[in-house]
Amino acid sequence: MASASSGLAAKLTSLSKNNFLSSSDLNSNQILSLFELAKELKVGNRRIDLGNRVLGLIFKKASTRTRVSFQVAMARLGGQTVDLNPQITQLGRGEPIKDTARVLSRYCDALAIRTFSQQELEEYAKWSTIPVINALTDLEHPCQALADYLTIQENFGDLKGINLSYIGDGNNVANSLMICGAMLGVNVKICSPVGYEADFEIIEKAKSLSEFGSKISICNDPLDAVKGAQVIYTDVWASMGQEEEQVKRKEIFEKYKVDQKLVEFAHEEVIIMHCLPAHRGEEITEEVLEGQNSHVFDQAENRLHVQQALLAVQLGGL
Repeated sequence: MASASSGLAAKLTSLSKNNFLSSSDLNSNQILSLFELAKELKVGNRRIDLGNRVLGLIFKKASTRTRVSFQVAMARLGGQTVDLNPQITQLGRGEPIKDTARVLSRYCDALAIRTFSQQELEEYAKWSTIPVINALTDLEHPCQALADYLTIQENFGDLKGINLSYIGDGNNVANSLMICGAMLGVNVKICSPVGYEADFEIIEKAKSLSEFGSKISICNDPLDAVKGAQVIYTDVWASMGQEEEQVKRKEIFEKYKVDQKLVEFAHEEVIIMHCLPAHRGEEITEEVLEGQNSHVFDQAENRLHVQQALLAVQLGGL
């Protein structure tokens, strides 16, 4: 056990004190090693004590899973979190990021930031002397993608050659699924209405990172998208900040609903995924979300385990 643990530590040492702003900040070996550590933590085969280190949470967007999973992850690592809500700090009064980042770097050991702009996240990383973690931006949701692929690995074992079909808006979740999946050998197909496809630059970036024969593709027909899929993944049609478009999007996305009829076109062992919160009856039906193929709550749980592994590595716990 000791030699196995030391081997895992050697694979992950390079991540110590590093930022995690994008799925592309990791390589396939690092991702798979994080999964190995996350599974050890999940079943209680590994205990890590970070010695009361502090994670600062800067959340400009509402959150349940992300906030609680980071808080519990730090608690299980012997650390603590500080909630830096912009409404009750100088962050909400226009203090420059370069000032805030340098001050917080002297109080905290890492920052998890959930905000709108990827550029804002990168500005924090530029001025911080501690690791900065992307807890969601409009461009990417890399921690979610880690939890998703850990869940898929738990179900199918080897990730290489798995067919994942994402049905819905080409949003931040879709972006991270493409980037992370490309490096793991997963064939990722993003199916969206015309005009709501994933970001072209992200698509090209994912293709450039492809390993193990992974294929990244885009389509507009849900029935075609799910044929042979071992994973069907969906998300809300209107993300945070798009609430005013919700009525319009509901009409446009109606045929992109994941219902039992659509699921029947997929692989017989297909699993259903959704990053939550779900609008039952819109992007996914109650029947499918609560059905025997659903692993929605497994992937929600795995947010805790992959983030615990990530924090342990970034904060020198191995």
